[in-house]
Amino acid sequence: MFPVTVQDDKTLLTLNVESAPIYKDILVPGVDVQPLFLDPNNGVWGLRVFFAPGVQLPTHYHTGTVHLWTISGRWNYVEHADQPQTAGSYLFEPGGSIHTLSVPAENTEVTETIMIVHGANINFDENGQYHSTMDASSIMAMIDEAIKERGLDPAVYIKAPFPKPANKTSL
Repeated sequence: MFPVTVQDDKTLLTLNVESAPIYKDILVPGVDVQPLFLDPNNGVWGLRVFFAPGVQLPTHYHTGTVHLWTISGRWNYVEHADQPQTAGSYLFEPGGSIHTLSVPAENTEVTETIMIVHGANINFDENGQYHSTMDASSIMAMIDEAIKERGLDPAVYIKAPFPKPANKTSL
């Protein structure tokens, strides 16, 4: 006997990045984001992110793990400038990591990445004081706000569905 599925297994949860919108300057100026997967229930988010040359993100602490692939361009952590990430690099970050992502100003192309993040980024200002928290829910809110304020195309991303209740049968 097969197990009872709690999801509709007839429909693939898939999207094509070639036809999904990319949101310009959505997180900070020079950072364009294409949401791929947002799951606020489990605290997981997947993004395709484009960084313009010279962009530096705030120093941030990861509450969970991160998988990050560099598709094109070059970037590094300020704290690890001797270990640049270039096209083809895969980076795993354990939970508890703290760092500052920086894209060299001399880059001649946009740096494209794909990241899968578990948990939240706790962001700090230049003085080391708490600035903000970024997680799946806040990313959804930022995108929704940008769509409304700028009149942009609706977001297309996979949102983890709630499981459908299984049919109850007596044993």
